[in-house]
Amino acid sequence: MHTTLILTVLGPDHPGLVQALSEVLNQQQGNWTESRMVHLGGQFAGLLQVALPREQVAHLKAALDQLQTRGLQVLIAETLEAPPITATLNIEVLGLDRPGIIRDITTQLASLKVNIEELFSEQRPAPMSGGTLFFAALTLSLPADVSAEQVQAKLEELSDQLMVDLNFA
Repeated sequence: MHTTLILTVLGPDHPGLVQALSEVLNQQQGNWTESRMVHLGGQFAGLLQVALPREQVAHLKAALDQLQTRGLQVLIAETLEAPPITATLNIEVLGLDRPGIIRDITTQLASLKVNIEELFSEQRPAPMSGGTLFFAALTLSLPADVSAEQVQAKLEELSDQLMVDLNFA
């Protein structure tokens, strides 16, 4: 019987870090199934989904604890059954950067019970003004009773207030 775990990994970035993590997984018969990893501000941050034999979970946890000597913090959670996704919607946001853009957008999404499956954001230089632009790409899963058109209408009400462009796909 296999179990699936989600690992959250955080620590100072350095060469060989992902290799050390993959070696620990391999030693415990773990299968690396999905991941998102990034270097931010000198730190390594990663989310990783692994599958392994249930009897290896305790051994994996002990082996991951040993990575703390390399400065890594690892949080482990077992996966839960996710509700079925009826539809997905991709949105890109671009506008002058200011505090609160993500809060305002996510407030509207939460009011519709829309789940954020993935969120990528960054600051970009504004080519003409020399200011800073905010860019975000979101992948959303919609509940059965919410349409893409409803989400689009709700966010377009907000776009003028936020002074951002929204692109729906």
